[in-house]
Amino acid sequence: MLENPACNIAKTVLPIVSLFPAIHTVITMKTNTDAIALLQQDHRDVEKAFKEFERKTKSEFVLKKKLADQIGNELLKHMTVEEEIFYPAIKEKVKGAEGMVNEAIVEHAVVRDLIKQIHSMKGNEELFHTKVMVLAELIGHHVKEEEDEMFPKVQKSTLDLPSLGEKIEQRKRQLK
Repeated sequence: MLENPACNIAKTVLPIVSLFPAIHTVITMKTNTDAIALLQQDHRDVEKAFKEFERKTKSEFVLKKKLADQIGNELLKHMTVEEEIFYPAIKEKVKGAEGMVNEAIVEHAVVRDLIKQIHSMKGNEELFHTKVMVLAELIGHHVKEEEDEMFPKVQKSTLDLPSLGEKIEQRKRQLK
């Protein structure tokens, strides 16, 4: 007996939703997490989603497209809260951080452009997979710089990271 294709899709789509547990946390409960911990959780979630994308076969292009769009949407939310809340606070309170923040903002612009391209493509187009993999590389580079260079400086500053975390959570809820 043949399985219903809709059942196959449901079996594969449901795990995709679980790749972004931070979404559920932000919606369902208030956490006592500081801004850096929230941003790092976003980083882990998107890294996990990129790995899931890579595990999909070429024939699973519909699921790859859905996953790539979800990754893009989560990255857009993440970049928005960084640019609206986190980066301005860093510029104000962390001495010598302006260069790092400006570089991150330029990287965000490149990522936004690539996400726009990916969103406009079909999952079986020739360059689709390559563009998503380039996006993963760009994000990997950006995350490494933030976590190795920016976050340690921020942690040594006088920034109120729990308060900043609350603002980030609130803004993310608005972006849903």
